[in-house]
Amino acid sequence: MTPEIHLHVLASGSKGNAAVVEGPAGSVLVDCGISRRALLGRADELGVDMGRVTAVVLTHEHSDHVGGLTVFCNHFEGELVATAGTVGARSYLTGLPFTIVGHSDELELAGMRVRTFPTSHDVADPVGLRFSTADDALGFCTDTGELGAEALDTLRGVRILALESNHDERMLATGPYPAYLKARVAGPTGHLSNAQAAAALGELVGEDTECVVAMHLSQENNRPSMCLRTLAEAVGAEVVAGEDGRDEARTRDGRLTVCCAAQDWPLTVW
Repeated sequence: MTPEIHLHVLASGSKGNAAVVEGPAGSVLVDCGISRRALLGRADELGVDMGRVTAVVLTHEHSDHVGGLTVFCNHFEGELVATAGTVGARSYLTGLPFTIVGHSDELELAGMRVRTFPTSHDVADPVGLRFSTADDALGFCTDTGELGAEALDTLRGVRILALESNHDERMLATGPYPAYLKARVAGPTGHLSNAQAAAALGELVGEDTECVVAMHLSQENNRPSMCLRTLAEAVGAEVVAGEDGRDEARTRDGRLTVCCAAQDWPLTVW
């Protein structure tokens, strides 16, 4: 694939989420769960021009994904996109001028075709996203307890795959969370574990896939090193020191890289 789409993860985790998908005719902000000041500061750190953002797409209504949106919209006149369930689940969202999409729709944003697909989370109507042009594709899927057939079909073979790898199953089982919360996180409407994400890579990684980004890592029930080793093993990659000071994994032929997004350390994938 010819790179035309780029990913900038500004924050990824339970304390706030925001990512910019840069396309040939602008950029799309996926979720806005951090303050406007933090968002702009992290974008500036990565050299991301937020003036190119023409749309905001929400994956679901949890506060760590939408908590910063109303303030952001005080300075934003672009398009807002979400499902009816997401908008209706928060009173402060209902007054904003959203374009309503279903969980299996397609629309054009920033020179990219954006396809939604249903995810499995304990909210009203959550979605994952595939961004594509004629020569490039990016898949984005976090906050889901499982990957259904439509999710797998939609994410398969993208060049950049941003996929949830929330927890290590053993750490969750033996960690400090109360029993009900452990059951929620590990359940079918919770979050993907490292093992689940690794198993999915066998179906999702194709000849055109160049980078897998592990998303939404739990600070209590995961470690970047554990996540990276688990995903690397699934694709035959070896862990190495990255140029930015954090570890990543690469296949021996150099065609595929695996890395971890973080809560407080912005990341760009070209």
